[in-house]
Amino acid sequence: MHRARAALLALLLLSLSACALFPHRDPLNINVVGFEPLQSQDMEMRFAVKIRVQNPNETVIDYNGVALDLEVNGQPLASGVSDQSGSIARFSETVLTVPVSVSAFSVLRQTLGLSQTQTLNNLPYVLRGKLAGGLFGTMRFTDSGKLSLPTSAAGTW
Repeated sequence: MHRARAALLALLLLSLSACALFPHRDPLNINVVGFEPLQSQDMEMRFAVKIRVQNPNETVIDYNGVALDLEVNGQPLASGVSDQSGSIARFSETVLTVPVSVSAFSVLRQTLGLSQTQTLNNLPYVLRGKLAGGLFGTMRFTDSGKLSLPTSAAGTW
């Protein structure tokens, strides 16, 4: 019984010291800066979502993939991934462009939730995503606001 307690205490101390090896990072600052229409296929629409990523940390953030999920008016609308990789320098920023797909079913779900006079423009959105960075380097983020779609895209919905 005494050995089990000693082993448990040693394991606890090791795990606490391991946490000290990983630097504390402040969350990324993310802002959606634009949507651009992309060539679409059959029953889907595609957009390039541009996000500004700010690194408020003292260390460089290396990433090797980006994933996004876009929710509009409380409903899932689009998702996308990109295998782009790079670095965001300490106390620096960059703009990433991620292609997202909007299925016809997502558009239908959004349309059924809107009144006849309402469009997707100026509706509340929540963007969730992550910058992949390995086992302990992945950073998740969230941004929210009101949609401001390009005129040609907003008019088609």
